[in-house]
Amino acid sequence: MTSTLHDARREPDSPTPPVIAGGRGSHDLTLVALFTLTSFVASTLVFSVQPLVGRLLLPLAGGSAGLWNTALVFFQAVLLAGYLLAHVLSTRVGGRGHLVLQLGLLCLPLLVLPLSVPAGWDLTSGNPAFMALAVLTLMVGLPFLALSTASPTLQKWFSRTGHPDADDPYFLYAAGNVGSIVALLGYPLVIEPFLGLGTQTRLFAATYIGLIVLFALCAVAVRGSDRTGVGPDNIDAAEDDGPAPPISWAQRRRWIGLAALPSALLLGVTRYLATDVASFPLLWVVPLVLYLLTFVIAFGRPSPKLIGGTSSAVRILGIGIVLTFVGQLLISQLVIHLGWFFAATLFCHLRLAEDRPPVARLTEFYSWVSTGGVIGGATVALLAPIVFDRVWEYPLAIVAAIALTIGSSRSWGHPVAWVAIAATVAAGFWLQTGGSEAGPQLAALVYGAAGLIAYARLGRSQALAGAMAVILAAVVIGQSGQAILRDRSFFGTYAVQETDEGDRLLIMGTTLHGRQLAAGPDQPTSYYHPAGPLGDVLGSPPPGPLDVAVIGLGAGELVSYGDADDNYTFIEIDPKVVEIAEDPELFTYLSDADADVQTIVGDGRIELDALPGPYDLVVVDAFSSDAIPVHLLTREAIAGYLDKTGGTGAVMIHITNRHFDLEPVLSGIATELGVDAHIRRYVPDGAAVATGAFASTWVVLDPAGSFAPTDRWAPLVDSDLVWTDDYANLLGVLSL
Repeated sequence: MTSTLHDARREPDSPTPPVIAGGRGSHDLTLVALFTLTSFVASTLVFSVQPLVGRLLLPLAGGSAGLWNTALVFFQAVLLAGYLLAHVLSTRVGGRGHLVLQLGLLCLPLLVLPLSVPAGWDLTSGNPAFMALAVLTLMVGLPFLALSTASPTLQKWFSRTGHPDADDPYFLYAAGNVGSIVALLGYPLVIEPFLGLGTQTRLFAATYIGLIVLFALCAVAVRGSDRTGVGPDNIDAAEDDGPAPPISWAQRRRWIGLAALPSALLLGVTRYLATDVASFPLLWVVPLVLYLLTFVIAFGRPSPKLIGGTSSAVRILGIGIVLTFVGQLLISQLVIHLGWFFAATLFCHLRLAEDRPPVARLTEFYSWVSTGGVIGGATVALLAPIVFDRVWEYPLAIVAAIALTIGSSRSWGHPVAWVAIAATVAAGFWLQTGGSEAGPQLAALVYGAAGLIAYARLGRSQALAGAMAVILAAVVIGQSGQAILRDRSFFGTYAVQETDEGDRLLIMGTTLHGRQLAAGPDQPTSYYHPAGPLGDVLGSPPPGPLDVAVIGLGAGELVSYGDADDNYTFIEIDPKVVEIAEDPELFTYLSDADADVQTIVGDGRIELDALPGPYDLVVVDAFSSDAIPVHLLTREAIAGYLDKTGGTGAVMIHITNRHFDLEPVLSGIATELGVDAHIRRYVPDGAAVATGAFASTWVVLDPAGSFAPTDRWAPLVDSDLVWTDDYANLLGVLSL
């Protein structure tokens, strides 16, 4: 298209809309203000309910990033249903009937507000993704369906007024997305830190009632200023938009594709960040905020030059993506991945906005766009975990976006360039998988060099996409090495590797979470090494049988401390982890254990609360990669752990993390609960490293004074930071 986005929406010979009696001026401004405010409030509700519902459901899924991605797919699907319903109502139901039905639809959710989680639901029974979809349907399906009809309906109603911009109501879409961004940023920064969940649900219900009032005012405005001039008494006979121009199936497929790719990228980058950084609302909503911001820009009549700029950004920043897949620096992960995601999504949405139809096809356009969003989201959240044994969908979407920016060039470049790229990729793969401590960092630089060669020599052809596919494939394969087993589930990705010495490694996401030595298979290693904090507590246990409850299983190393009279109960939310730990062909900690071992599948808090106890020791070791299940570190959670010790045992919490300092959180909670607390930050010496020890940080909460700390342990530094089930502020403990 060669014309501007605004000009493309209005036919050059279209008649001037009739002037409303009484003149324009203040009436036009009032009309725009009313519709803009209503669109803003509706979108604010649409996107404030998403983190709110995620926060309500988080404990049911152990803080899993899979929950948020599944919730996004649910909201995309219901949004599509809402758009289709709006399309049917606007095209099949005439004037006044449409107004009445829309207001009635908006009133139905009042039957189920305020929002609450249905009692008795457990996402770990059956397929967690489908269980999450079921509970979301019961919990928020009706309110979200009604809200999903708001945006296209408001734009359709505005097009029936006599306002000068009635032929181009897409500006309301941009205004609505501003409300969405305000809601998403306001939730983690303002709402969650200061309001409890009960207050949040009541505030949502009150705002929803306000939206109904605003919609009623919009309906009155439409009846009083219908653009056909037939007047309110004959509104049912009004023709809204005249004959609709034809749309080809090729154009519809283009809409779907341009909407599906950003949706897939949204879920891909969210899973990536939530798995290797943390599962908490701010990191969930930041990619979604950027996603919505691209809609605001694309549908706000931007400069045509912006497409070219974003196209170049997608290609050059793609090289930086390679480095972050190999290296593990928080700043680079956040900035580069989010920056590239923003550029790629903006490019797709600019193309989508450029291709949008006249207002007569508005509701159909949004229906096809929403269809694309559902396809992209469902592919990543529901299909990919079944088809792929590791996270291929995100790199594949990256390559697809790069290919989309290249255009129609079919050249595959000079063979010399491909030889240089292949040699560089091979060198990077060798460094990445060679076992050297500095190997991954050097590999990142070498892979980056391969990307630069590809960009310099192939940047204007589709060969660049092919080269990036080769580089990213090498990176993904190199991450899991020559694995004995690769698998994934709703909760994460897993790989079991064997070293040249015969040691077995358990990798969750990109983090090593367990090790078994070939030379000493019964010796605890990694974070559980006898020279480390856990050895101080369990290395010399008191006489008599010891009852230990452990939240988080890993490879089962901790049971190596158990004797024949001891009882160890492991609670693990992911059945896949239990399968790995119980398979003697992979790890033998559980199968060869001297202690009596029981494994329970479910959320740590829920399942521990159901156990009789008391326990001599409760161990909390439930990180997935470096993601923090926040609900396991609240005051209520820790009070529950202490309660399970019967006042005579201790609670030990593993807080090793690359990105967050959790000591202030536990210090504040321990102070509030009146419990002695000590911390040990263990850095192994050369001899311990040779026997598999990892650096680790553990905290002991000891209400009975049964733990006698040595000089290697220090009291927790005083803190007034207390997390509760209603409040958790990860930004306050972020370590850059």
